[in-house]
Amino acid sequence: MQTVITNVRLIDPATDLDAPGAILLRDGQIEALAAEQTPDLPEGAQHIDGAGACLAPGIVDLGVKAGEPGERHKESFKTAGRAAAAGGVTSMITRPDTKPAIDTPESLEYVTRRAAEAAEVRIHPMAALTRGREGREMVEIGFLKDAGAVAFSDGDQVITNAKVFSRCLSYARSLDALVIAHVQEPGLSKGGAMTSGKFASLLGVPAVSTMAERIGLERDLSLVEMTRAKYHADQISTASALPALRRAREAGLDVTAGVSIHHLTLNEFDIGDYRTFFKVKPPLRSEDDRIAMVEAVAEGLVDVVSSMHTPQDEESKRLPFEEAASGAVGLETLLPAMLRLYHGGHLSLVQIFRALALNPAQRLGLPTGRLAPGAPADLVLFDPDAPFVLDRFTLQSKSKNTPFDGQRLQGRVLGSWVGGKRVFSL
Repeated sequence: MQTVITNVRLIDPATDLDAPGAILLRDGQIEALAAEQTPDLPEGAQHIDGAGACLAPGIVDLGVKAGEPGERHKESFKTAGRAAAAGGVTSMITRPDTKPAIDTPESLEYVTRRAAEAAEVRIHPMAALTRGREGREMVEIGFLKDAGAVAFSDGDQVITNAKVFSRCLSYARSLDALVIAHVQEPGLSKGGAMTSGKFASLLGVPAVSTMAERIGLERDLSLVEMTRAKYHADQISTASALPALRRAREAGLDVTAGVSIHHLTLNEFDIGDYRTFFKVKPPLRSEDDRIAMVEAVAEGLVDVVSSMHTPQDEESKRLPFEEAASGAVGLETLLPAMLRLYHGGHLSLVQIFRALALNPAQRLGLPTGRLAPGAPADLVLFDPDAPFVLDRFTLQSKSKNTPFDGQRLQGRVLGSWVGGKRVFSL
């Protein structure tokens, strides 16, 4: 079957393309791009008029928390898949911090099967790096990789034993496996609900220094230098951590880094009257840190922007700020929130989709993230200028803990395709 989408603004981060045109899809793949907005249509092809909207590769969201197994009341693969499709996310890279953790081939196969049954978007699971994410015993990395794990991570559970972590890195390197780590020094971070500073002192909330991130990253990069493993820092959020990342890159280490959309578009003052929907991990930073992260994404020092989708139920959020659970949903708000940086003149659409689609796909060895003949027809059609006020109760996610509730956003997803099949239409 052929589908032609005409009258669109094509955004391809792989070739720096940002121009009007059209695209031809066949049998789940991109067959050709056309410079004309309304080319001659092949006989029998389905025609979709894009009405001047932008067409880009589908988002590859690195670090999505799905509730299965163990916390299906917070999010299921079905609801996460719907939310992803509505947000232009065509590939979810799911975290292993489930109950129980994804640390055996059997649990990974269960997750893979459930995801295929319930979700219309692609789901690529990560596996834990240590048994039960307890930081003591390494998992069977080879078996899990053979079973389909795209990366290995203990999530926000930092492996405190440097010898254990170095062994994990060495073994992962021998199998060409990617290790993803959360860079916070756990001793300094323990109990911290805000970033240290005057504002945290005024609110009387236990705080953590930004040095906890720098120390955690410096330790990890030292072990990466020793083992030469493939390494990705899941969330860099402070300016003080960037010099270490830059040095590692200049030294030729196979190191990449990501940042969450919340740390790119929000800061510590958004917490305001102890609003727990703004409690995330690591905590929101200063405005200077936020600006530094935006500049790092623009430069390419920070490669990936993700939603760090972490659903929490009402009971775990409607608590005093210090006691409330950390995390926010973000599958549906990732793109419109990211477009704030486009409308503010900080990032181009090509830069945005390089961080949202191309870079995470390349880091994980996936064929998506680009508009090129032969690539999977995973696409998002969106109007970057369409304004709306977000109502959290309209979100497809089962949990509604978004910090953007009631905020004015600009940019709406009009359609999503996975393998040439339309999975969302506004």
